[in-house]
Amino acid sequence: MVRVLTGIYRLTRPALFALAPEEAHELTVRALECGLYPRAFGADDRVLSQTVFGLEFKNPVGIAAGYDKDARVPDAMLGMGCGFAEIGTVTPHPQSGNPKPRVFRLVEDNALINRLGFNNGGHAAALARLEARMNRGGIVGVNIGANKDSVDRGEDYVLGLLRFNSVASYFTVNISSPNTPGLRDLQAPAALEALLARIMAARTRLTDDGAQRRPIVVKISPDIAADDIAPIVEKLVAYDVDAIAVSNTTLSRDGLKSRDAREAGGLSGRPAFQRSTAMLARIFKQTEGRIPLIGIGGIDSGERALEKIEAGATLLQLYTGLVYEGPSLIGEIKSYLAKTLHAGAHANLAAIRGRRAHDWAKRPL
Repeated sequence: MVRVLTGIYRLTRPALFALAPEEAHELTVRALECGLYPRAFGADDRVLSQTVFGLEFKNPVGIAAGYDKDARVPDAMLGMGCGFAEIGTVTPHPQSGNPKPRVFRLVEDNALINRLGFNNGGHAAALARLEARMNRGGIVGVNIGANKDSVDRGEDYVLGLLRFNSVASYFTVNISSPNTPGLRDLQAPAALEALLARIMAARTRLTDDGAQRRPIVVKISPDIAADDIAPIVEKLVAYDVDAIAVSNTTLSRDGLKSRDAREAGGLSGRPAFQRSTAMLARIFKQTEGRIPLIGIGGIDSGERALEKIEAGATLLQLYTGLVYEGPSLIGEIKSYLAKTLHAGAHANLAAIRGRRAHDWAKRPL
């Protein structure tokens, strides 16, 4: 089945790539909305299942935020075989984002640059869609952010938590996008502490009122300076976050070949793999493996997925890899991971998680 899907995508990819990146993406999302997507065949291998922050994941492969900003197709992504889907980033009020063009394919590098700027339809639109699918099951996280013109960004995150608590399987606090001016400043230890204090207090109020406690993930940048990792992780541990997502897009442009390599925005895809995985391993070691990590950045094969887990990832998220490899990538990764575990007589992913973290952590950022 994976080979068939791969062949089909290779035939259709030239037509998609003939369109502007945002147009191709919108066409893909509309097809998913219409049910035009390959269904996952059969149950996932049990060795891929795991309980993470209280949720039962059938497999570790998820769709990253940014693909489905407005909660239009989470069920389609789950139907294609993902173990979880994350919608957003969603902000309290609708916003159009930055001027177009704002997404660029770097085909020679298997990468994308985007400077979208949290374009989305706002809380109300996404909430209505998520409420409509509440009884369908599956793990669907909500990635929350702040409006560009917000006078109190901390309040924007609190509003996201309050409004989506009834429909979100978990929350991701996005403070690491490079495309909203000043947003990454929230990663500074003092600002991060203030933000986490407000978010965790809001969650406590919800649970005190009888609402379900939702896990909170914090998504960080791969561009954090090496000396800043420890104080940032210290704050995340102190506020007992449920997981850390490593990482968002990077501003680095090292080694790129494509003509659009100098476009402003965040870089994702294959060139981001080394940096994001080295960062992942350093955080795994800093936390001594006690906090689940979501590995993001440059996963475009089963081998890359395995390397993320060996560096310390508990869960994985894809986006740019799907653009270049197509939907068969989901099944390819699951099959490769399951075969690796069986070949080594391992019972689950925990048996191999972080086994190469020491080596990866020594690589330069």
